[in-house]
Amino acid sequence: MSQSESKLLSRSPLDPAEARWIRFVKTTYTDPTGVERTWESAERTTRPANCPIDGVGIVTILQKETGPELLLQKQYRPPIDKITIEVPAGLIDAGETPEECAVRELREETGYVGVAEETSTVMYNDPGFCNTNLNMVHVRVDMSLPENQNPKPQLEDNEFIECFTVPLASLFDELKKLEQEGYAVDARIGTLAEGIELAKKLNL
Repeated sequence: MSQSESKLLSRSPLDPAEARWIRFVKTTYTDPTGVERTWESAERTTRPANCPIDGVGIVTILQKETGPELLLQKQYRPPIDKITIEVPAGLIDAGETPEECAVRELREETGYVGVAEETSTVMYNDPGFCNTNLNMVHVRVDMSLPENQNPKPQLEDNEFIECFTVPLASLFDELKKLEQEGYAVDARIGTLAEGIELAKKLNL
């Protein structure tokens, strides 16, 4: 099966009573001049109690003979009716740390077994629209381990994910090519590519 076989069938307003994972919120606040204003937004209802984040994004660099390559995914996203280029990611379970979540999600979505090495600050995906947030977790994968020779994802029946890698050195240009081919670039991977490009230009 290919991601391109997914088809958008219809769009319609969502009755709040039908919503399973999100809710709409009206926030009233005062601006710096004391004027009372309102703001419309959305928020997830899946965040575990007493947990500061919704989920994680996973940065996994595979060491290949030709150089380091970033592990990416292709996944159809109905809200934009496009196949997106993303890093592996997932929602956190109750009682999990971000690092445990990242290792679990990486194995489930890609089949790779890894070790969490570094965790970012809490990042907000689109704070003008929703309260969704995450940690980016760097997970190291030892390519010499037997379990990483022929990784097999453990996808749920509603998950259709294609994994691939891109040379880290040419990530910025590769994403440009993928966009020209009709793919949508997720902000997390796009921002990472921008950072690498800036580091090159500024010799950081």
